[in-house]
Amino acid sequence: MKTIFKSIFILVISVTVSCTGTNNHKNLTYLGQRPPGDTALLFAPGVISDDTPNRDLTISPEGSEIYFRVSDTAYKFSYIAFVKFFNGEWSTPKRASFCSDDRYKYLEPIFSPDGNRLYFVSDMPIVNGDEPKDEDIWYVIRSDDGWSSPVNLGAPVNTDGGEFFPSFTNDGDLYFTRNEQGVRISNIFKSEFNNGVFSQPIKLPDEINCGVDRFNAYVSPDEAFVVIPAVGVEKERRGAFYYIVFRNGDGTWSNPINMGEEFNTTIGRGWSFYISPDQKYAFFMMTTPEKKNSDIFWISTDVIKRIALENGH
Repeated sequence: MKTIFKSIFILVISVTVSCTGTNNHKNLTYLGQRPPGDTALLFAPGVISDDTPNRDLTISPEGSEIYFRVSDTAYKFSYIAFVKFFNGEWSTPKRASFCSDDRYKYLEPIFSPDGNRLYFVSDMPIVNGDEPKDEDIWYVIRSDDGWSSPVNLGAPVNTDGGEFFPSFTNDGDLYFTRNEQGVRISNIFKSEFNNGVFSQPIKLPDEINCGVDRFNAYVSPDEAFVVIPAVGVEKERRGAFYYIVFRNGDGTWSNPINMGEEFNTTIGRGWSFYISPDQKYAFFMMTTPEKKNSDIFWISTDVIKRIALENGH
């Protein structure tokens, strides 16, 4: 019986990183970039990955839009930019319409599963004109005229603390990071989406809330695995490294597994992970020893399949 469950789980992982979803990915040309194999490549150098700190990338379900974060080295400003595939070519990067106020910071965009909403994080206040506040999760709604004005997701997801890095399952369930007010340590929560409403979030098990601190977890669309940037999982390592946990056949989670040198560098500065709608490529923030600023790299998700097999999943 154990062998049967193991075979089923290997099949689930393979499906997750190869053909999840029913969207037509005809526009997933990735700005004409040469696709990577098992070695990470810098994504769209000079267009998306440039001399500034780069992270936080999301792609619309059909592949025609890519949104990403732009900021300066001192983090005095942070906004979301995008490129769009139109009339057979990709546009140059433009600032998104919903993040035009330089008093506030905008980061960590993610499309809803149907592509009709774009969620993101911001410290802007609910009342226009007020001073920046703690970070909340916001969203905008797509229409024929573009994006709506930003809407605060509200309770029970947002609190007086900070909420960060939304990530969605196929069912619309939300994984996110929360800092309780006055507490610097982060934890990963899940809020189920039922009848159009997000439920009271629950703190996820220690396998996901691993190490001494953790944040910005990415969940695969079918919840077969979660990727967690975490600190202190391995006592000899200083910094934030990418770990992966797999869902076991009984619904529990595996222990965190270091994702290796394909994703982690010796300096341990990586905390933004995402997988493309066609499930072929992983995009992630990485800071190399040769460069102080972070960049967005991409790599084949075959590497994740290999990690799963090597660790009995």
